[in-house]
Amino acid sequence: MDRGSNMSRARQFEAAEDVPASPSADATIGDLITERLSRRNLSAGLLAVAAIAAAAPLRVLLGSPSVQAQEQRTTPSFDFEEVAAGVDDTHHVAEGYDADVLIRWGDRVLADAPAFDPYRQTPAAQARQFGYNNDFLGFIPHDGSSEHGLLVVNHEYTNEELMFPGAGRQDTTRFAMMTGALAGIEMMAHGGSVIEVRKSGGTWSVVTRSRYNRRITAETDMRISGPAAGHALMRTKADPTGAWVRGMLNNCSGGITPWGTWLTCEENFNGYFWGKADGLPGETALKRYGVPGNWMNWGQYHDRFNLAKEPQEPNRFGWIVEIDPFDPASVPVKRTALGRFKHEGAGNVVNKDGRFVVYSGDDQRFDYVYKFVTAGLVDRTDRAGNRDLLDHGTLHAARFDADGSGEWLPLVHGEGKLTAAAGFSDQGHVLIHARLAADALGATRMDRPEDIDVDPRTGKVYVMLTNNAARTPVQVDAANPRADNRFGHIIEIMPDGGDHAATKFRWEILLRCGDPLEAAVGATFNPATTKSGWFGMPDNALVDADGRLWIATDGNSQRATGRADGVWALETEGAARGTSKHFYRCPIGAELCGPAMTPDMTTLFVAVQHPGEGQGPKGPSTFEAPSTRWPDFLPDMPPRPSIVAITRRGGGRIG
Repeated sequence: MDRGSNMSRARQFEAAEDVPASPSADATIGDLITERLSRRNLSAGLLAVAAIAAAAPLRVLLGSPSVQAQEQRTTPSFDFEEVAAGVDDTHHVAEGYDADVLIRWGDRVLADAPAFDPYRQTPAAQARQFGYNNDFLGFIPHDGSSEHGLLVVNHEYTNEELMFPGAGRQDTTRFAMMTGALAGIEMMAHGGSVIEVRKSGGTWSVVTRSRYNRRITAETDMRISGPAAGHALMRTKADPTGAWVRGMLNNCSGGITPWGTWLTCEENFNGYFWGKADGLPGETALKRYGVPGNWMNWGQYHDRFNLAKEPQEPNRFGWIVEIDPFDPASVPVKRTALGRFKHEGAGNVVNKDGRFVVYSGDDQRFDYVYKFVTAGLVDRTDRAGNRDLLDHGTLHAARFDADGSGEWLPLVHGEGKLTAAAGFSDQGHVLIHARLAADALGATRMDRPEDIDVDPRTGKVYVMLTNNAARTPVQVDAANPRADNRFGHIIEIMPDGGDHAATKFRWEILLRCGDPLEAAVGATFNPATTKSGWFGMPDNALVDADGRLWIATDGNSQRATGRADGVWALETEGAARGTSKHFYRCPIGAELCGPAMTPDMTTLFVAVQHPGEGQGPKGPSTFEAPSTRWPDFLPDMPPRPSIVAITRRGGGRIG
């Protein structure tokens, strides 16, 4: 994290994710093939791929889109004129739509917050203003309304070089600019926001004096619940009970429950810890989670982030947090039954037997896909009756088999390899070290699992796999079919019998991403996809009320794909399956997060994160010389992460 580095904060995060943390020695399908065939015959892994193809259905290896497209070419059902792919300093939306900025970093959330002044920031002001790098969005309607509700927003991390004057200077040493006050501002810019929003005259705005408006930060008191609450591994000097923690960190994607609570997911928490793991108790587990990352210098000013002083504090992060947005006095709860890892998303569905199922990816290369199934049933008549539903149930990790079948492996203490003799003392231990438990069970090591969403009509589950440049030819397997996978792919899971609680499933590769005109990439978009319609690096996902799939991307750039990140609409059914259309394009340097739709599908909310990141006009983008000043375009205002509300001119449904 040298201040003199040319890498932005997000690209430094990305570089850290390039280093697989999984030490799993379980043989992949490619490893088994290599044992049987001479390496001299494995020309760049092509024979390994051919051998897998013999065992796997053609649709699994190549992806159904290409196969179906050969049978019949068609046009997608999405009804919009797509935006042209490209890169510039502003955002673009499909013809006939408006994209209006709803709220920006530094805008008031609480009515008494001061006006934003980027040159005079303070922790106290930021704690009452909209935080940085907005990620997950959830719209929760008031009384079923699609024009009035609460918007819940994650604030994932901060870009020092774009936030603070002078912080991006290349002549400074590591963290030299980062005083205790600036670190305090960063802490207050993390967490999340609850804002009441209303549509009037076709335009959305924030209800500025709403009693619901709330900021949650890295210092907000939270309760720890479930099997790991009070566990010996959760206790610190500041909290000898192991039942309370201050704050949530690096909250990426999330979900909304049927009872109207917000599930927000802690992802790259490891980067906030300072020091070295060498020689500490639990060294192996710390390193399995990449702790400490030393990405931030908060440990210089706060003992809880200093590993030498609080070696168990990292165990208190990496959870899914449940928050009641309708009660601003409520205490957020870290639900430990759902396991501890780098959570990306909480796609969920009420199963046909009434149990609640939450899907989540562990966002690192060669890590796992998980699901949690509650023991109890959702009570649709009593909101309070679901209060502790997520404290009891079973966490599973996925194994994807070569024949297109799969199995959910339960992470239950005392079963299989998860015993005291194997080093797992109890269920709390299994959940705190969920990665190690999934290693032991032989779950499939995936190409960076990110968001997951569910189509409640069909029961199909869509898993975004962003990329994995570290996968070698002999590590190729049916579910991860490309070595040096720079553009990612999307897997479609079909639960056995439509039962999300079942331990068996079928799966297919819906799409292999990248430029379909480059044969070496091996992309499988439907031929009906235009030159603007293809994308790489799928990240967040949304299944709309009609069951259509919307994809938000992270990693497209002028250098990587010649296009900015944005939103694409992807067909998943029929002859048009695999056809993609470009709907919204981010400004340069930005990542597209969210997205969220109102129930009547007339508004699509998207989160534009870290605009202006990367290279600026005079080198690395900085506060003083960013690559864009979106959305304000004022000479004294830096780029600002923002929420955008997209509506159709004249009214009507999106897409």
